[in-house]
Amino acid sequence: MRPALLMLPLLTACAAMPNDPGGLSAWPGALFGAGADTAQSGAVELVVKTHHTALLTEIAAGGGPTLTRAMDTAGIPLPDRPARLIQLNADLGLYAANPGALVTALTVYGR
Repeated sequence: MRPALLMLPLLTACAAMPNDPGGLSAWPGALFGAGADTAQSGAVELVVKTHHTALLTEIAAGGGPTLTRAMDTAGIPLPDRPARLIQLNADLGLYAANPGALVTALTVYGR
C-alpha cells in the first residue's frame, strides 16, 4: 500500500473532529506550527515593522536598545542572544528586503 494512502484515515479522522481541542485533531497544528503564540508573534511584528530601519542598524552594529526590546518581546533567552545576533547579522540583507523574515526569525528564536 502507498504511504499516502496509509495517512488518509488518520487525516480524515483529524478533519472530522473540529470540536476536539487538545485531542487527536490538535496534533497537526502543533506539528506544523499552527499552535504558535499568535499574540507574541503579533507583538514582535509590531516592533519590527515600527522600528525596521533602527533594527537593521542595530543588528549591523552588534546591538542596541531597539534590538533588545525586539528580543525581549520575542522571548529570546539572554544567554542565546549573542549567537542569535550573529545569525541575524549573517542574514541582514534578507531582513532588509523582507521585514516578515525578521519577524519570523525573532519569533522562532524566542521559542
